Amino acid sequence: MDMAKRSGDTAKTIPVLCAILLLSICGCKSHGDETTEKDFHTSGSREADQRAEQRVGKEQQLHGEGEGGSKPKEARPTLYERLGSDAGVKRIVDDFVDRVLADPRVNWERKGVKRGGVLGIGRGSAEWSPTPEKIEALKLHLAQFVAVATGGPTLYEGARIAEVHGGMKITNAEFDASIGDLKATLDALKFASAEQKELLAVFESVRAQTVEKR
Repeated sequence: MDMAKRSGDTAKTIPVLCAILLLSICGCKSHGDETTEKDFHTSGSREADQRAEQRVGKEQQLHGEGEGGSKPKEARPTLYERLGSDAGVKRIVDDFVDRVLADPRVNWERKGVKRGGVLGIGRGSAEWSPTPEKIEALKLHLAQFVAVATGGPTLYEGARIAEVHGGMKITNAEFDASIGDLKATLDALKFASAEQKELLAVFESVRAQTVEKR
């Protein structure tokens, strides 16, 4: 009898653990979540959140801005909803992609970058040609990524982050430049600092899967 009871308890526990794990991966808080603000990380990475906080804080300091006095904390909609759902995410992605493609610091086209080979032999070009079809696919998959990462119901159909960027030899400086372009996009679209910090933290969380040594 005791074994049957323990088996039943285990069966009830597994779905609960799975739900907790899913919430941790998405970086979202439910209305009934009692996790403290200190332990909650928007992107799932304390370091990524701290970098996003520092970037937004530095921008506010330069412009003489800042968040006012403390306000009572209330349960909020998901970041996806606060960004404007599909329409809002699309606006962000359209503006951001146009910026990074035009930014030589990012070198999104990977001009002059070689990939593969051994001891310099058999290396091929990592250059990416921004045709209209490729840009359209890029925007689609990036919008899907942002939607999923911010709590949206969208299905991500692109390849894994590490696979997409493998061999492109993206540097930290180039990644920083792309994050700066994203910040410029969010400023231009007049998103509040809270939403900016959360979205920047999401992008910062994939730095390790994107940056490589040349």
